[in-house]
Amino acid sequence: MVDGLLDRHLSSAKEWFPHQLVPWSRGRDFEPGYEWHPDEFPLPDAVRSALVVNLLTEDNLPYYFQTIDRVLAHDGYREWSRRWTAEEMRHAMVIRDYLTVTRAIDPTALERDRMVQVTRAETPQPPTVPDMFVYLCLQELATRIAHRNTGKVVPDQAGYEVMARVAADENLHYLFYRDLTSAALEIEPSAMVAAIERQVTGFEMPGTGIPGFTAHAVAIARSGIYNLAIHHDQIVCPVVLRHWRVDALEGLSPEAEQAREKLHRTIERLEQVGRRQAERLARRTDRADEGMLARS
Repeated sequence: MVDGLLDRHLSSAKEWFPHQLVPWSRGRDFEPGYEWHPDEFPLPDAVRSALVVNLLTEDNLPYYFQTIDRVLAHDGYREWSRRWTAEEMRHAMVIRDYLTVTRAIDPTALERDRMVQVTRAETPQPPTVPDMFVYLCLQELATRIAHRNTGKVVPDQAGYEVMARVAADENLHYLFYRDLTSAALEIEPSAMVAAIERQVTGFEMPGTGIPGFTAHAVAIARSGIYNLAIHHDQIVCPVVLRHWRVDALEGLSPEAEQAREKLHRTIERLEQVGRRQAERLARRTDRADEGMLARS
């Protein structure tokens, strides 16, 4: 199955080059004593947070590879993970070059945060092969959505195209792990259901080692770029319930049945919290709109 999915990926992946997407003509030297100012590229703070988190998440690539290589210690998976690593590295290259050329982010602060992030080497650690399959599927889809939504709110065509290109790669990575998990569900459904429950319940995006991550995540959620409602509606329900059809699985062990029941409770709570979060955001937006009308 791994060989077939790798062949499918290679036939679907389009060759692209980071240097062709970066608007180099907009760049200039950083003179000695240069101090960045946000007016150089006006952006809402939440969009800057999303760009920082998206890039620094990609920068932590060495430790993602290390974890995957440790858990999936088999030559078939290693061929895939080497290809995946090569593709992921391009993402950091193109996003960083774009942000540097356009000066959308303070380059000094960004580099300092990168040094902290990579030095910390903090990454999710799925403990088993089933957990790794499930986590990578959910994470790749979440990353695709986050990149895509970030590109939509960057008021710059070049920025949109950079993020759309990266998101397209992430979608192919998601499809690989989604279908690998589907195959594993046919072989060992009880172990996979238990892993799905663990990973949905404890899911975290792979950026927790970024300085100020919590503040960035709150800003990103409030802006609607990525939040719990999106996670529930566009990731958990489409993949776990509809594609993997967890409810239709038969012959589960008693432990797996308990895990399936717990999974449903987790999904229900996620929906409730996500809806409340979305309602608060809508009220905040309405108040902001009213304030703008009053001032005008």
